[in-house]
Amino acid sequence: MLVSTHEAEIHCVVRGDGPACLVLSAIGTAPFERQLPPELDSRLRLVFVDPRGGGRSTGRAADLDFDRLAADLDAVRAALGVDRILLFGHSILGMLALEAARRLAERAAGVIVVGLPPHGDVTAIGAEGARRFEAEASEERRAILRENLARLPADATPAQAMYAQTPLRFFDPSFDAQPLFAGAEVRPELFGRILGELAPGWNAGAALDDLGAAGVPVLLLHGRHDYVVPVGLAEELAAGHPATALEIFEKSGHQPFVEEPGPFAAAIGEWLDRERPHASGSEETALGV
Repeated sequence: MLVSTHEAEIHCVVRGDGPACLVLSAIGTAPFERQLPPELDSRLRLVFVDPRGGGRSTGRAADLDFDRLAADLDAVRAALGVDRILLFGHSILGMLALEAARRLAERAAGVIVVGLPPHGDVTAIGAEGARRFEAEASEERRAILRENLARLPADATPAQAMYAQTPLRFFDPSFDAQPLFAGAEVRPELFGRILGELAPGWNAGAALDDLGAAGVPVLLLHGRHDYVVPVGLAEELAAGHPATALEIFEKSGHQPFVEEPGPFAAAIGEWLDRERPHASGSEETALGV
């Protein structure tokens, strides 16, 4: 599915049956199509979306800002023929989901974010993750990370470095993550735009304040063994925003939808059931009818 919007064609893949949920990706849609559990298909119409300049979408990544993103996603909403949408973002893409929802508050029925950083200073978050890893991780987990990093070639690619960090990213420190990312379509310009231009100075708390005031529910999902974005940061963020729901998965890292797919889907289903009255009205809504 291609959606025409301002100087771009936005590529989307649709699966499942239910309220429309736009799943944002910066590496092409294939990895998220593979990784999100099929148990969600009976509850949500998952719409995997490549932002402009990413995956199979056209347009320039340099033109992407939060306002342009919101307009592009609203065009996808209109093409789907629905009045309201859910937005889903993993890791730093949670920033995009929250900011789009801020700008589309009347069209956003809710936001689901997984492994969300509380702010856009990725260097500081990485340092905090490393500190907590050294303080909390088992010796076995720390040893596996040391061995993985020692085996990296001097000219390691970003993908090789990411796979070496498996003990930081997964409950199982020896997990083979490479098959999860088969078919990834990485466009460095998009990553540079997101991390270099949009993330610096961004703060999740401000977005949650605005969404709370607008009555847009937010669900934070986080793995207990996530050292990319340490779970303690999610707990602090949720504590400061009591209207924001937090669900922690005890046997997961940065991608609980992979490591605990059943409980992950169940948590979303329970949240949908719980929040449906807040989105109800005279018309059908994205949270239910």
